[in-house]
Amino acid sequence: MRLPGTRYQEHGWEQVRKLLGRCSLQALARSGPAVLLDLSPEESLASYVDAAAQSLYAHAGRARGSDARADAAGNSYGDTVLELALGLVAELQARPADWNALCAAVAGEHARLPSFWTAPGGEALLRKKFNDLYAVLRDKVDSDNYQVACGRPCSPNRMYAYRMLDTAYGEVARLFAGWREHREQVGAILGRAVEAEPIEARQLRAIKDCRPEWIMRWSETLQRFTGAAGPLHTRSKRFASLKNSPGKIGAMLREIGEYEALSANQDRDWLQDAGAATAWLDDYWRVLGESGQACTPGPDQVLEARQEELDGPDELDEPDGAPPGADGLAEAATPFPVLAADLAQQLALPPRYLEMADAAQERGSWALRMMADDSLPVRLAVYLKLLGPYDDSYPPDWLDPATGELPTMQQLALLDGVSLPTLRKRRDAAIARLGAPAQTKEES
Repeated sequence: MRLPGTRYQEHGWEQVRKLLGRCSLQALARSGPAVLLDLSPEESLASYVDAAAQSLYAHAGRARGSDARADAAGNSYGDTVLELALGLVAELQARPADWNALCAAVAGEHARLPSFWTAPGGEALLRKKFNDLYAVLRDKVDSDNYQVACGRPCSPNRMYAYRMLDTAYGEVARLFAGWREHREQVGAILGRAVEAEPIEARQLRAIKDCRPEWIMRWSETLQRFTGAAGPLHTRSKRFASLKNSPGKIGAMLREIGEYEALSANQDRDWLQDAGAATAWLDDYWRVLGESGQACTPGPDQVLEARQEELDGPDELDEPDGAPPGADGLAEAATPFPVLAADLAQQLALPPRYLEMADAAQERGSWALRMMADDSLPVRLAVYLKLLGPYDDSYPPDWLDPATGELPTMQQLALLDGVSLPTLRKRRDAAIARLGAPAQTKEES
């Protein structure tokens, strides 16, 4: 299950739980679990966090056996099991009340059975105490992050309810898929006798297609078909607000389904497109350099004419080699980064525009190697001339936020601290160098 802001509600949680349980026992192995009783909660928490973090890091990078789980994927956002486990240990230090509850639970068990951790099965009981601790902490962390992401209130209990409904949908889908083996229970869920494949089994493709009454009837049938009461039909008050509220159940199912559809690509398609755009741009320069047509690069005349309009008429510019006039920009002694930042603000560009745009360049590309001696504004002017003001291959940090396109030649000239004719001259020289290898090859 994926919800905005959450990180611990997906398939990797079981591995996170197991890793935290193992490392918690290892953290207490040296001093003994009695440290939870002998020290104050503040002292025992500080000691535990340090030891648990060391144990977690010791599991990282191993490639065999159960230790490999630390480097496994913990969720679909790219967090590993180790990273998620370390995050919860850090959260524990920020939430001492949860640690105090653990110490109280251990003290209560110790009062009933002194040194219970040394008895048969005692280690498993101690591990369960830590599993319960982190299960509660997980929902607290995710509910807080959900509130930040959505701006809507969400308690840890509500987060637990989201997960219950997601699990319930999975069970309903499993029963519908095997309707022949579960004909009677499926009939009870649908409210009618099932003689052939129900159309609902084909319509239930995602959680958003699940109806609230199916969840309620599924919970009702569990006592009859499994012997255990369903989550909506126990005496627990955890789901009291949902027991007779199909509207609330439907809204929560739809919310899970909508975010599931919104994040279905799990960021992979976007990353693939970004890599493809970079590869395309690099391939463009390579083909341009090897092509016999490299001596006449550039877009069609319509784009060139449009860019000339954006640049302004040549007669308003200063002649090459002439000092800037009263309205020009002198090559002052002010340090370039400070000057560029000031100009970026004047031009309605981000204050760190040049720094961010430089960082967004594809390092090691053929084009960047060929223009290594040129300033960033000159390189952008080359792209502006050859590809136009906008292209899918441009990184977002290259674009002017106001227009969604590359800065104009006038803006680039100001950022470079030169006159417009000088920038054009340097741009054309860079384009000539890009086409020189292919021209040399053609002449030979």
